[in-house]
Amino acid sequence: MAELLYRIGRFSVRRAWLVLVGWLGVLALAGGAFLAFGGTLTQSMSIPGTETERVTEQLDARLGGLGGATGTVVFQTDDGEALSESQQDAISALLADIAEIDGVSGVVDPFAATSERSDQAAQLADGSAQIDAGRAELEAGQAQLDAARTQLEAGQAQLDAAVEQAKAAGVYDQAAAQFDAQQAQLDAGTAELDAQQAQLDDGRAQLDESAAELDDGERLMDAAAEIRTVSEDETTAIGVVMFEDDLFSLSSELKAEVAGELDGADIEGVNVDYSSEIAASIDGLIGIGEIVGVLIAALVLIIVFRALLPATLPIISSFIGVGIGVAGSLAFSGVVDMSSVTPVLGVMLGLAVGIDYALFIINRHRRQVLAGMELHESIQLANGTAGNAVVFAGSTVLVALLALNVTGIPFLGIMGTVGAVCVLVAVLIAVTLTPALLGLIGTRVLSKRARAEIGHEVHAAPKLVAMPTWRAIVTAVVSIVVLLVIAIPALSMRLGLPDGASESPDATTYQAYTAVSDAFGAGQNGPLLVTATLPDAVAEDEVVATQADLAEWLMGVDDVVAVAPVGVSDERDFFAFQVVPSDGPSSETTEALVHELRGQSPIGGDAASAAGLDGVELGVAGGASGNIDISAKLAGVLPLYLAVVVGLSLVILILVFRSILVPLIATAGFVLSLFAAFGATVAIFQWGWFGEVFGVHNPGPVLNFAPIIVMGVLFGLAMDYQLFLVSGMREAYVHGTPARLAVVAGLRGGRAVVTAAAIIMAAVFGGFVFSHLTMVRPLGFGLAIGVLFDAFIVRMLLTPAIMHLLGPAAWWLPKWLDRLLPDVDVEGAALERSHPVHGAAAAGESATDASTGDVEADDAAEFSADRGA
Repeated sequence: MAELLYRIGRFSVRRAWLVLVGWLGVLALAGGAFLAFGGTLTQSMSIPGTETERVTEQLDARLGGLGGATGTVVFQTDDGEALSESQQDAISALLADIAEIDGVSGVVDPFAATSERSDQAAQLADGSAQIDAGRAELEAGQAQLDAARTQLEAGQAQLDAAVEQAKAAGVYDQAAAQFDAQQAQLDAGTAELDAQQAQLDDGRAQLDESAAELDDGERLMDAAAEIRTVSEDETTAIGVVMFEDDLFSLSSELKAEVAGELDGADIEGVNVDYSSEIAASIDGLIGIGEIVGVLIAALVLIIVFRALLPATLPIISSFIGVGIGVAGSLAFSGVVDMSSVTPVLGVMLGLAVGIDYALFIINRHRRQVLAGMELHESIQLANGTAGNAVVFAGSTVLVALLALNVTGIPFLGIMGTVGAVCVLVAVLIAVTLTPALLGLIGTRVLSKRARAEIGHEVHAAPKLVAMPTWRAIVTAVVSIVVLLVIAIPALSMRLGLPDGASESPDATTYQAYTAVSDAFGAGQNGPLLVTATLPDAVAEDEVVATQADLAEWLMGVDDVVAVAPVGVSDERDFFAFQVVPSDGPSSETTEALVHELRGQSPIGGDAASAAGLDGVELGVAGGASGNIDISAKLAGVLPLYLAVVVGLSLVILILVFRSILVPLIATAGFVLSLFAAFGATVAIFQWGWFGEVFGVHNPGPVLNFAPIIVMGVLFGLAMDYQLFLVSGMREAYVHGTPARLAVVAGLRGGRAVVTAAAIIMAAVFGGFVFSHLTMVRPLGFGLAIGVLFDAFIVRMLLTPAIMHLLGPAAWWLPKWLDRLLPDVDVEGAALERSHPVHGAAAAGESATDASTGDVEADDAAEFSADRGA
């Protein structure tokens, strides 16, 4: 590989303009492909097989479209006065216009809903009054009927007495006809009273039935009492936009069209804000924070190179690489569902690794030119040696990102693939365009003062002195303790997706969220859709009663503040309800409520039996439920992905360093820096520490896919730093330097470039901490702080200290394994031997030569014993 890269470097130097124009042409093609074939991005993430997705599909199949996404629109007066009639009319007209948009299945007019609710309440009140009046009439009728029956019974008694007297006097036969006529009259009266009693009983039964229906309606009204569309002070109203597609299929174009209608609304005295389900714009990939990060990276390059021109080369090459990688990836967004965060990750990685990889090659070239090597030969050799390390380093990042596909989570796999493409382009740019640009600027890669010192002995490395053992012990202990302490918050990490409360205070989504919370309660921002599947269908006249029984049961669950029926299947065995929790969609109580509802299915217990709800199966869907399911799924794959990454780390490092303990040290260090990064992220974004500094005004759960992305990217970068530092230690050791002095030699040779690279990485990633995209901030912070921990604590402090304590044992490898492993010349040592530096000694040789007169007695004995073994 080193020889191939050497030849690529030679071609690039000789055909510099061709290479530059070629890459610019590729950039133009990528941009054209994006414009021609690019599709839409989504702000929602879906994972096949979740409970929410199953229930959503069931809602679509059984209730015809209830599984569609819904967005909230909040209308609030800016003077705190009640909404006027003209303002209400304008709001209703706006929502009616939105209802006509293709893809919108309907809207809820807050004033029509309030009026309808008032009408229903009035109807219930009228019905109750009519039932009371009917009962009074029935009671009066019953009293009259009872009085008539009493009179009739008295008449019957008189007739019976007269008959007895006639029989006693022996005159019954003469009066029999008269007695029969009187009895017939009495019997007719009794029959009429019985008929009237039957009518009264029928009326009473009808009233009882109506009263039961009225009671069911009142129970439903009571359960939904807290679901309002107009606030009590009438200053705030909530409209709802219902989409045909579900949240995960909703296109950005449709959301943008609806948002455009709302943004263009000019209702005097009314502020219009809307929820994240409608807010579709990502406002560009680069903001002011990201620009500041790149400027800091440029400043670091100027300090490292002490010249402006060479400092611009990594910036130029990285921007070309980012443009190609991101635009090329977005060209496939029309055929692949791609999250809006995906290109942002590509920009982050492309800029960071693109600048760093160019830095490694340019830095090697500058050292060689200072040592006296001919310019073009130096470019070619730098490309073959440092470029070889860049290819290996990029490969580790590439593998880590592509490994995201093993999680089985589609949007994560796509994010990893796009990131990998951007890293691949950065590597190709580094080993082709960087040599071409170096050839174009010639000796101006050095400052004027440095060019005057080319080949001087002043560049020879100083003598090596091993660190004291006590310092190594203290450094190792302090480093481990610091990282473990910082990692403590990670034990309480809770994953989720940010809701409107996490957005910037000037964002429409934040304004909508807070307005709804203040006027209607936080739970209105994330209502749940709860389904109930009955074991048997109910009769048509039992539907309302069943809805009321289910609503009452749901109201009995903790943290439920309101329940409203939203649909019944034609078979009358499937019911759906809107359930409003007590808190917002990302709260712990809402998460607990979702799990409790699912845990109660099928319904059982005495209360359920009394209400006839035994065996009813519950399902939960909605935006909040979907986010909870996705977070749980992501948390579940974290251990698997960590195992894959750790396994890869051990295999790669054993191949590179031909050692068992060095890979174990490197991997353990990576795990320490990873969990420290998790801990810091939890402290900032979940606990709210230093919230004012990082713009966290409302702490919440950690972005659910941030840990797994940070894990993959940090793994690749950690292997980069391990390679650039420890490979120098190994090179010095195999060339005869005692183990402990080899640690110092490798650290001295690589720390400057690794320091610069880490600062650049942290600056680029850190720029995204202040991004206008809420989901990007924890991602940028986790990567930035993870790079700082890994580079400055693990690689520059902990690893050298432990390797010093291990001495030659750090490089132990079983002989059988040594014979099996291929020789991976990552440093390009073979190429250096065939293309030696002319003039002054190379940096590595200088370090080795300088160390020979400074070997302490114990190190010399250690070294001899090791070589003898």
